Amino acid sequence: MKYLITFASTTGNTQKLAQAVREVLPADECVNFGSTMMIAQHDVVEAKRAYVGFWTNRGTCPDAVAEFLQGLAGKEIFLFGTAGFGESQDYFDGILARVKENVPKSARVIGAFMCQGKMPPSVRERYEATLSNPNEEAKARFLIENFDRASSHPDEGDLAELKRAIERVR
Repeated sequence: MKYLITFASTTGNTQKLAQAVREVLPADECVNFGSTMMIAQHDVVEAKRAYVGFWTNRGTCPDAVAEFLQGLAGKEIFLFGTAGFGESQDYFDGILARVKENVPKSARVIGAFMCQGKMPPSVRERYEATLSNPNEEAKARFLIENFDRASSHPDEGDLAELKRAIERVR
């Protein structure tokens, strides 16, 4: 079955997931692999299935991914993504629900995967800057701890879990 793999990745986290997806699938059936901004329309037409990756932006996918998803009428879609915050499946499910709002009714989401992803150092610096405010200190410490936990993700366990999810829908 012809497929494409596309992703939006600012820190490399989602690209790492996309590489893992690519490793599981037959190379000769891939019509395109690359950034969401670089997928040609003829490849979308040729592919029966789209593996679409995203980083979390304000609780959903970036605008370019949302627009891409809206153009996948009649396709099978597997969503995969990363979020700097959240070790909770409920949190991830909320993000996925918002992303799925961009999928045309004639398309079918066949699977989804999300994991935590590392954030740029500037995020930690922003959290540290609020430590001096007594009203924000507890929240800042919580956010810094989350930042530190996220720094190793996606890790080998995340990649293995994603590969299992891909295998289940092949």
